[in-house]
Amino acid sequence: MTGLHSKTTVVPIDFSDLSFEALEKAIEITGDGTVHVVHVLIEMTTMEPGNLFGTVTDESRIAAVRENLENRLSDPKYANVKIHTKIGDAGREIVELANAEGAELIVMPSHGYGFFKHMLLGSVAERVVRLARCPTLVLRS
Repeated sequence: MTGLHSKTTVVPIDFSDLSFEALEKAIEITGDGTVHVVHVLIEMTTMEPGNLFGTVTDESRIAAVRENLENRLSDPKYANVKIHTKIGDAGREIVELANAEGAELIVMPSHGYGFFKHMLLGSVAERVVRLARCPTLVLRS
């Protein structure tokens, strides 16, 4: 992308094709800089079966996400990509990581949900744009 440069970029990954396309765009923009990939897990409720029976823990969930991302990003072109996994509100966690890493840019997709689905689910992209201190590039499909 001509005219857009960043040395440190954050890309939220939800394992959708759109989020991996955003990663490719971020790598293009960042060049030799660092791209921080983050996946945010929702908090488990007390009554979830995995939590009730002790078979699923936050640590096991984080390890599974990390392993999947490491496998998916094993190509040498991802050498400057650092993987992060957080638990909590996606919008807030993405912005907190961007602040902590001194990110100059956040690149993320917009899933383009319809009005009613947006009202029910909210929009992570909207929350990030509202809360971020750095520019946010929202890619539309």
